[in-house]
Amino acid sequence: MATGKITKALSGFYYVQNEEGLFQCRGRGNFRKRQIKPLVGDEVEFEAENATDGYVLDVFERKNELIRPPIVNVDQAILVFSALEPDFSPLLLDKFLVHIEANQISALIVISKIDLLSEKLRSEINDYKELYESIGYTVLLTSTLQSDGMNDILPFLDGKISVVAGQSGVGKSSLLNYLKPDLNIETNAISSHLGRGKHTTRHVELLPIGKGLVADTPGFSSLDFVDIAIEDLSMYFPEMARLSVVCKFRGCTHTSEPKCAVKAAFDRGEIAQTRLDHYYQFLEEIKNQKKRY
Repeated sequence: MATGKITKALSGFYYVQNEEGLFQCRGRGNFRKRQIKPLVGDEVEFEAENATDGYVLDVFERKNELIRPPIVNVDQAILVFSALEPDFSPLLLDKFLVHIEANQISALIVISKIDLLSEKLRSEINDYKELYESIGYTVLLTSTLQSDGMNDILPFLDGKISVVAGQSGVGKSSLLNYLKPDLNIETNAISSHLGRGKHTTRHVELLPIGKGLVADTPGFSSLDFVDIAIEDLSMYFPEMARLSVVCKFRGCTHTSEPKCAVKAAFDRGEIAQTRLDHYYQFLEEIKNQKKRY
């Protein structure tokens, strides 16, 4: 039997790539009964009589899995957030980062459309860049129109499966088209009425870019905190995770517990107000979600 990697899933077909080429496959008949759903990024065993008539026979163990977008075995998330049109959203960025940290995936933050910024707004974006870099993330400021920072992205792709994610209209497809012009991925302008972009990508697909594989994914603007426990949330804020181990109480939620190292660090100015505010907001979202089950 042959093995390979699923690089695209579309209309009930799985496109499996290996050194012999690309094979169009269907899933094995008993996958549904076994509750197995092959996903883009899966390493699989398959058989194929020709390039268009194959079957996926088995799915190998995954190291991680994202639900939205549906992709597995990801090494890195490239989180694209526009500086303007739509406005930069640190709240949504932090929500993305929590989910990426929960899946033990490294994050690269790319802030796009910096050519649109006024001097004042550029200063604000630079402040956010400094904040996230102080936490330990890499932040790149980019513009596809002026080519600012675009080539800095390529070295981060080497030897990795990367997923490009972010809300609609921030320039994910434009970024990929710049890095590999022959992709010709459809892009749409921001709606002036809605203030957000249209979804231009309708399925997940792994694309060879540079020396790695990059997933273009459907845009989305919300994330649910499914499978994230209240007591674990702070572990997905790196600056809090480092301090949680010295809180007086194990499982400290950094709200009303005494001798909390996180609150003490905030009082010393070592944790940003926005990050703590977002942590508390996410905490409430998780509490409210649990009540519905």
